[in-house]
Amino acid sequence: MSEIKFGPAGSCERAAAEKIKSTEKLIEFIAANGLNAFEYQCGRGVMIKEPKGIAIGEKAKEYGIKLSIHAPYYISLASVEEEKRLNSINYIFQSAQAASWMGADRIVVHPGGLGKKSRAEATALAKETLSAAQKHLDEHGLGDIHICPEVMGKINQLGDLSEVLEFCTLDERMIPCVDFGHLNSRMQGTMDYVKALDEIENVLGADRLKSMHIHFSKIEYTSGGEKRHLTFADEVYGPQFEPLMEEFVRRDMHPTVICESAGTQTDDSVTMMNYYKSLYNAVI
Repeated sequence: MSEIKFGPAGSCERAAAEKIKSTEKLIEFIAANGLNAFEYQCGRGVMIKEPKGIAIGEKAKEYGIKLSIHAPYYISLASVEEEKRLNSINYIFQSAQAASWMGADRIVVHPGGLGKKSRAEATALAKETLSAAQKHLDEHGLGDIHICPEVMGKINQLGDLSEVLEFCTLDERMIPCVDFGHLNSRMQGTMDYVKALDEIENVLGADRLKSMHIHFSKIEYTSGGEKRHLTFADEVYGPQFEPLMEEFVRRDMHPTVICESAGTQTDDSVTMMNYYKSLYNAVI
């Protein structure tokens, strides 16, 4: 089987019910569910210290879990304030440093708001910030950590699919984090997997398409885009995961798929993984 990875973002309700509090125990829990990926959350700041990071990395290696990190939510690549852009570079650096301790090789980065600029102006400024961040990582021996700009869910945020792909043209090490729930919210339920995947391949090539980073959940949306994350039990909002798994098999993709369902992210990861396996086994 290809090296596709499935796993949750953060801890789920079932892990909380089992009183699992440490990340090391959570990794054991994830592995016990047959999963092989986990996204460590630094959304409210990079608080982890080196010894803890190393311990988490050793546990993940022991259980065959691929780690990634979600960088702080308040990164703002296109802020009108230079200080905020410089701080954002530092948050990316801190996230990459933590990733290095853990043996993770990907950090997910929110582009942030438009900063009172046009989309074109904000995109250009964000590219400058990302280039500076990549240079900073290189200067500190962290150039092997992939920056993954994320597709955002609110229409007034920077980070639609084309903007994220443009960010990733800055450096071949950058990998898009395509949140298909976010993309579907931005597109008011009209998101098309085939068109999206074709666009990614056309801009970044087959290698980055096949190894891309993915966030997935069903998401309720309004006219402004994303409202809240849901679970796979929801029957009103999408997107559906099955067509995406079918594209993985058809295109021989091996992405990392992180589920961000609201509290059921581990169980919903298992659901995706099992469906993918059933498809994969049917064609080999």
